[in-house]
Amino acid sequence: MEETDILHNAIDQRQAKFQIGQVVQHRIFDFRGVIFDVDPEFANTDEWYEAIPEDMRPAKDQPYYHLFAENDKSHYVAYVSEGNLVPDDSETPVSHPDIPHFFEFTADGYALKAYHTN
Repeated sequence: MEETDILHNAIDQRQAKFQIGQVVQHRIFDFRGVIFDVDPEFANTDEWYEAIPEDMRPAKDQPYYHLFAENDKSHYVAYVSEGNLVPDDSETPVSHPDIPHFFEFTADGYALKAYHTN
């Protein structure tokens, strides 16, 4: 096998730090949410990315998470880089209205409903 074949067939060993169903909070902004999808690296639009102030813009080569998010005023869907998230250990349920459509709340936290798993 040639070296180029090895590189071509190499598998990216990078893994996401957080998991689907995990409750996380933003490390700077006051919101938290339940992860419902993960991109291994940035997969949104350039316009979205460039709207972030340059001095706060996260690197694209890290996992990005889709969250059913909430703050004290509203519920929304957020797209957040791994570097801007920390685990939320409050054990307070997230009240986003879309969560019951995708997750069941169990003793262990949020579990995807069977028809949403791959």
